[in-house]
Amino acid sequence: PAQGAAPGETTMTCICCPMGCTLRVAPKEGGGWTVTGNGCPRGAKYAVQEMEAPERVVTSTVRVQGGAAPLVAAKTARPVPKASIPACLEAIRALAVPAPIAIGRVLAPDLAGTGVALVATAAAPR
Repeated sequence: PAQGAAPGETTMTCICCPMGCTLRVAPKEGGGWTVTGNGCPRGAKYAVQEMEAPERVVTSTVRVQGGAAPLVAAKTARPVPKASIPACLEAIRALAVPAPIAIGRVLAPDLAGTGVALVATAAAPR
């Protein structure tokens, strides 16, 4: 267990809002989770999500072909399963997109088979 946590309990910091509540998550007998320390319902939802199926938004840069700059910033349109992040980064490394690129342009419609699009978060002129 994390420092200060009881056996079987996990502690984490909630990232849903600026309060940064320290959450304690323990398994319930028979399934599910007991969450304490959350200042709002979003914290409890976040803790359960982290325990059962953690997700993250992936941010990176993509190579630009024929652009004024060699790279453009990009991110996934929504979170992807945490376990798929290495495959997402590998797919991003293999991408090279022709300029011009507008903010919001879909650079990969189904990044690494996640069903989530990779979109440009900056413009890349020729």
